[in-house]
Amino acid sequence: MSEKFNPHSQKELRHSLRTHATAAECVLWKLLKRSQVDGLKFRRQHGIGPYVMDFYCPSIKLCIELDGSVHQDAGIHVHDIHRDTYLRNNGISILRFDNEVVFSHSEYIIEKIREFAGGLTTPTPPSKGGEQTGK
Repeated sequence: MSEKFNPHSQKELRHSLRTHATAAECVLWKLLKRSQVDGLKFRRQHGIGPYVMDFYCPSIKLCIELDGSVHQDAGIHVHDIHRDTYLRNNGISILRFDNEVVFSHSEYIIEKIREFAGGLTTPTPPSKGGEQTGK
């Protein structure tokens, strides 16, 4: 059986995704790297099973996914549903944000991470242009 986290078979893919990150991923990474959000260590393009998560915090088992317009495609949407189900079945919660939220309301994303980590509230259900949760 292969490794569950960061399978060797995905090494080149993960490296390529980090090297060719989207503008939204670059902006959010600047806010998450070096444990800047309450000491939480995030990893970017972290693999689990057959999937690669945009950002992952192992200490709180939280995945953050950023969605551009491509995620509105029906095929990609189905893939996202399968990935989210797989992650939830492995004890990982998901916060999903549209790329536009990163550019216009990045503080909102940080607030949602803090709420999740602190258990203050359960993130709200998905809404167009907002965030989605898998908790």
